[in-house]
Amino acid sequence: MRGTLFIVAAPSGAGKSSIVNAVLSRDTSIRLSVSFTSRGPRPGERHAEHYHFVSAEEFQRMIAAGDFFEYARVHGDWKGTARQSVEPQLAAGHDVLLEIDWQGAAQVRAKVPDAVSVFILPPSREALEQRMRKRGQDSDEVIAQRMAAAREEMSHYGEFDYVIVNEVFETAVDEMCAIFVASRLRRGQQQQRHAGLIRGLLDQHG
Repeated sequence: MRGTLFIVAAPSGAGKSSIVNAVLSRDTSIRLSVSFTSRGPRPGERHAEHYHFVSAEEFQRMIAAGDFFEYARVHGDWKGTARQSVEPQLAAGHDVLLEIDWQGAAQVRAKVPDAVSVFILPPSREALEQRMRKRGQDSDEVIAQRMAAAREEMSHYGEFDYVIVNEVFETAVDEMCAIFVASRLRRGQQQQRHAGLIRGLLDQHG
């Protein structure tokens, strides 16, 4: 039985990675796809755990070779999901989670129409700016650019199946877990998973 592809997107600073990590520690049946990026690591980021960090030249070579399931240029850097990270896992029946931006999500939906997509919103613009400043890595000018980029990203929330507002962290984690559980209970999924049981229940001679 084929796995489900889950897409999670959010503007920078909305708490997407923290929510995803909490959900993955609760729901161990989901595999996280680690994206490739041409940007350098931020403090605390580790290669092959947070991202596969590669040069812009290497990224371009991978594009030319058709290695990517989806890719996009985000804030001047390349970001993408390798085919190898997704297709074999789904075929083997594993659920796969992609943490990507709205551009990547649109490419993935075109290839996998039954993917389940979730968009995370911050509780307010003030809260979003506060979270960006908490990192303490960016100047006012960079913060202003990131806020403008976040506004653009948030304008695409309507393209997603589900929307979570990350006001109370634990609630947001519970809500995302609920989406994943409900998605596995869809009729098509259950028909495949319990084909023998359903046949037996409906058998007139049983």
